[in-house]
Amino acid sequence: MTNIENQKFIALDISGKNYLSWVLDVKLHLSVKKLRHTIDEDNAASNEERATALIFLRHHIDDGMKYEYLTVENPLELWQNLNDRFEHLKAVVLSKALND
Repeated sequence: MTNIENQKFIALDISGKNYLSWVLDVKLHLSVKKLRHTIDEDNAASNEERATALIFLRHHIDDGMKYEYLTVENPLELWQNLNDRFEHLKAVVLSKALND
């Protein structure tokens, strides 16, 4: 198995400024690792798959957020929490891109 401790891309910044690119990177990397389903609703991931995905996600977020989400033990829950926190940035970035 590949070493998931190696950071494959820039961690999600606590401000969320790189959220959109981070989401794409995470989805692509989890797909390659055959763990993409761990962040989907109603998934049937094994405990090992969930743990591996959670380690991967936690490794790719800002240290401040690691402590904030310390008690989250499910990758889907962490994914949803981060989405709730930064989803509004999609509208800001996309509207800015359309106006440029």
